[in-house]
Amino acid sequence: MFRRLEVSNRYVQEQEEIPVGRRYVQRSGPPPEKKTGGEILTQCAREYIESHYRDKFSLQAMAGELFVNGSYLLRVFKRHTGYTPLAYHNHIRCARAMELLARSGKSVSEIGEAVGFVSSAHFSHVFKKEEGCTPSEYRAAHQERGPESESISKECHYGYC
Repeated sequence: MFRRLEVSNRYVQEQEEIPVGRRYVQRSGPPPEKKTGGEILTQCAREYIESHYRDKFSLQAMAGELFVNGSYLLRVFKRHTGYTPLAYHNHIRCARAMELLARSGKSVSEIGEAVGFVSSAHFSHVFKKEEGCTPSEYRAAHQERGPESESISKECHYGYC
C-alpha cells in the first residue's frame, strides 16, 4: 500500500501486518502481483501448447484439458497474446524447426515430421507463412553466415530472405 505525504510529495510504502497462524508478520515492499483469470488461463494454454506442439492441434481437446469452453479459450487467448491458439501452435513448431535447421543435418522433411507436420509440403507452406522464407532458404542463409543466426532469423521473419 502506498500513501502520499503532503509535506514532501513522495510516496512511501506502508508496512502491512499479515496474520500467520496466531501471530502477525510484518511485510514491507510492494504487494504481490495478482493475475486475472484470463492471464492464468492463457499461461496454462501456452504451457499446454508448448508441451504438445508435436501433436495434431485441437482447440476442443485443449479446452477440455483446461476445463473451459473452446470459444471462451480462443477469445481469451487471442486477447492476451495477439495470436489464436492455432497460430501460436504453428509459431512454436516453426521456432523448434528453426533450431533443428540450424543445428542438424536432417532433411527438411525429417525436421517437419520431428516437429509434428504430416507432410513436408504443409511444413514448408506454414514455415514460409510464419518466417517469410522456406526452410531450405533459412538453412542456406544460416549456414552461409555462420554465427549471425539472430540477424538471419529476423531477416527471414520480415521477408528479406
